[in-house]
Formats: sequence, C-alpha cells, structure tokens
Amino acid sequence: MPKERPLWRGAAFRLCLLSAALFLCLQLGMRRSWCPGEKSREPAAARAPASSRGAEQRPGAVAVAGAGRRRVTYVRSGRRGSAEPACCAPQPPGSRRRKTVRWHIELQPWASPTPSLNYEASRFLKYISTSQISCEHTNLNSLKGYSETTKKPWSICLDERFSLIHRIRSKQCRLYSLGLGNDDNQFELSMANSGCEVHRFDPSIKSAHVQEGRHLWYHRLSIDWRDPNPAIAAHKLHSNTKKLGTVLNEFGHQKIDVLKADVESAEWKILENLILEDVVEQIGQLVFEVHIHWPGFEVSGNDSTVVRYWYSLLRELELKDFRLFHTYKDLSKPQMFLKKEAFNASSCYTLSWVNTRWK
Repeated sequence: MPKERPLWRGAAFRLCLLSAALFLCLQLGMRRSWCPGEKSREPAAARAPASSRGAEQRPGAVAVAGAGRRRVTYVRSGRRGSAEPACCAPQPPGSRRRKTVRWHIELQPWASPTPSLNYEASRFLKYISTSQISCEHTNLNSLKGYSETTKKPWSICLDERFSLIHRIRSKQCRLYSLGLGNDDNQFELSMANSGCEVHRFDPSIKSAHVQEGRHLWYHRLSIDWRDPNPAIAAHKLHSNTKKLGTVLNEFGHQKIDVLKADVESAEWKILENLILEDVVEQIGQLVFEVHIHWPGFEVSGNDSTVVRYWYSLLRELELKDFRLFHTYKDLSKPQMFLKKEAFNASSCYTLSWVNTRWK
C-alpha cells in the first residue's frame, strides 16, 4: 500500500498559500491608501475639451459654460491669497524640455592673420548689411488692424513658402515681444488683431499679468540670459527675471513663431543663451534690434575681440539654418561704433531672420 502523507504537510501548504494571499491584499490596500488619486489622474489633453487652436492646446485653459463664451485661464500666484489672472498654468517637471549642455559658442577665426579692429569691423558690418535670403512680403499691410504709424521697421517674412503666413491665417501663431518700457507697441497690436497670441514681456508694468483684448498679454517679466538666484529673487516682489527657456517651460509653450527683442544691449547675451540651450530651434523668426555703440552687458575683451564675438554669434544662427532677410540701419541714432565715430556705422540696426526649417 502507498505510504500516506502526514496531515501536517497539507496544512502547512494551505497556510503558505493563505499567507501569500493576505500579503498581496495588504500591499494593494496600502498602495491605494497612499495614492488615492492615482486612478483619477489622466493626461490633461484627454480631459480638456477640444481646442480651436489645433494641435497645441493652451495649457491651463478652462472652458466656460455656453458655446459662444471665451476660454479663460488662470494660474496660482507665488504669494498665498493672490488671485491675479495669468495666461498659462505651470507645467509639471516631467513635461519640460531637456536642455543641451553647452558652455560657450564656437568663435570664428580672426578676420585677419593678426587681430585687427578694422578687419573685424569690416567683416561684421558687411555681414549685418547683406541679406542672405530674399523675402517679398515683409510688412503687415495685409493684416487686419495694421497702421502705418509703426515707428520701427519690425519686418517679418510673410512669403507663402514659409509657415508664418499660414499660421496667421489659421489663428495659430504666437509672438513673444521683449521690451524695456518701450511705448511703441503698434507691431504687437497689429499681430494680436490678426489673431496671433501675443505675449509682451516688460518689467516696468504694474501687475504680474495683464490681458488686453482677446489675444494680447503683458507680463511683468524681464527676459535675461540666466535665471536669478532663488534666495535673492524671493525678496523682490515687483520684479522678476528669467531665461526664455524657463518661461517657455512654465507657460507650456513649445513654439514661438516670432521673437521680437528691443532690450537695449542685452540682446547679445540673450541671443547667446538661446543658442547654447538650443531654445532658438523652437523659434520661427527673429526680429532683433542690435546695439553696437558699446560691447553690451557682460561682454568683455578689447574692441577686436568683442566684434569677433558678435560676428560668431550671428554665424551660429546661420549654422542653425536661420537666414537674414531684412536689415535696417537706423540713421536717427548716433553714428557710433564701440564709442567711436568710425566705419560709417550706426549705433543701432534692426535685423530679421527666418528659420528655414520651421514647420
């Protein structure tokens, strides 16, 4: 006869199975108690209603009841109890774009066998005075709300072969305007009236965020080439400086169709930051006022070194597939070049580039 199994072995086996089942149930219960909202978390794009702007949803937007009413967006202020309106909700860290680590731009070779201001200035001035690509339509005459009272030639390329004109027609374009208390905002108003989403950054305005009309926002922000020290920034309640890449991450914007900048000599370091962090690849067109009457903020070196640095920055744009299509020499400004009346140069030029790879 076969040998009978001891009863204790069967009981031990059943006890092991029961213990494993109890342990599994305990683990599931603890996980649910720690993460009560896990099942309710869905991608924002899945919960949000369809946007009329197309593929890129405006972050933080809340649909108001009624088919004909506008969308309104709000964001929590940094100070408790404040309820200032804003355009864009902060994005979670996981949605932010990774930065490419790069510490300096590649300087171009000297224009002559030995460093010479004359050769460097000649090469640089020729470069900013020569268009690299032709653009037939460079003004806003065809856009709704345009006025000939614009003080400066802020030229954008509206040729059919580039995407800006199509994005304007489909009401999907976005303009960022960097300024320092400049009263000439006709260009921004014209772009907003055409249906573009316009964000003007100016540290001189009174409120953190001000909305004027349906498409125009003013932000009390100064775009800089570095983010501030958090310990210092916490004590400044009415001013703020951030890098453009930081603002894009916080606003949840992936693209800027046009970046306009009139920042009184801060443009060189801002442009360097955009190149080093590859933010410039998220921009369709650049319209910059550049100042050459002095080196610019935190630009060091002797005169020939400074001009070589300027030239190298612009060549970096060319390597990124940006092409200069419009150049304007402002004769109303002092005719100065690095504090000298030399080279028949103006102290101020307005330059416009188009990203030929922009889609």
